[in-house]
Amino acid sequence: MAKRYEKIADELREDIRSGRPAPGERLPAETALAEKYRVSVPTMRQAMSVLQAEGLVERVHGRGTFVRKERTRNLRSNERHQWEKDRARNPLEERAETGSTEHDTGLTLSDLVFHAEYAEIAADDELAGVFGVEVGTRLLERRYRTRQRDEDAPFSLVSSYLVHDLVAANPELLDADKEPWPGGTQNQLYTVGIELGSIEEQVTARPPTVEEAEELAVSPGVSVIVLRKTSRATDGRVVEYSRVILPGDRTELTFVTPLRKW
Repeated sequence: MAKRYEKIADELREDIRSGRPAPGERLPAETALAEKYRVSVPTMRQAMSVLQAEGLVERVHGRGTFVRKERTRNLRSNERHQWEKDRARNPLEERAETGSTEHDTGLTLSDLVFHAEYAEIAADDELAGVFGVEVGTRLLERRYRTRQRDEDAPFSLVSSYLVHDLVAANPELLDADKEPWPGGTQNQLYTVGIELGSIEEQVTARPPTVEEAEELAVSPGVSVIVLRKTSRATDGRVVEYSRVILPGDRTELTFVTPLRKW
C-alpha cells in the first residue's frame, strides 16, 4: 500500500505534468502544503523530496521550491555512429551543416554553445591497458561541453582520448581552436587514414560526484549514466576511447541491434 507522502507526490506530480503550476512557478511553502493535505511538515517534506529526485521541482536556497523548467532531452542511439561514419568523407560544406549533438537533440548549430579543451597527458594504467600501450605513453585528452544556448548546464561531460603520435600527422587535430570539428571524431581519424570498424559502449549508472552534480545541475537523488566508448579501427586497434557522463533525468539511450536472417 502506498504511503501518505507517496500519494501526495502522485497528486502533485499529476498537477505539475498538467501545467498547474507552470514551469518556473514557485510552490507554496511546505507548511502551507502540509496544512492543505492535512499531514505533518516532515511527511510533506518526504513528498517534495520524491518530486525533487524525479527532477520535477528544484529547491532554491532562500527563495523556495519551484517547478523545474524541462531541459532539452538528449536522445542518444547507437545508430549515431553509422550516421557519423556515413558523413565522414562528405565535403566540408555538408559536414558543417550538423553534428552528433544536433542529431541527438533535434537542435540546430545556432542553438548550441560548444566548448573544447585539449591537453597532452601521460597514459595511466587504465588508459595504457585500453590502448595496449606502455604506461606513460603520450595521449591527447579532449574535454567537451555542449549546452543549449538558453540553458546553464551541458548535455554531458565528455573526456576523449587519442594516442598523440597516431594523430600528430595532421597538426590540426592537436588544436582545440579547430573545434567543433565538422564530421566529428570519425572525420578527424579519416584525415590520418583511419577507418573505424567497430565501436563498443559500456553503460553503468551511479550517484554523481559533487563536481558532476554541480556542473550538470542535477537534483539530489538523480543518478548519472556513465558511458565508456571504445573505438577500433578496421584492423582491430583501439584508436579512440571516451568517458561520457550523462544526467539520468534528461537522457534516453536507445540500442538498435540488426539481426542476421536465418
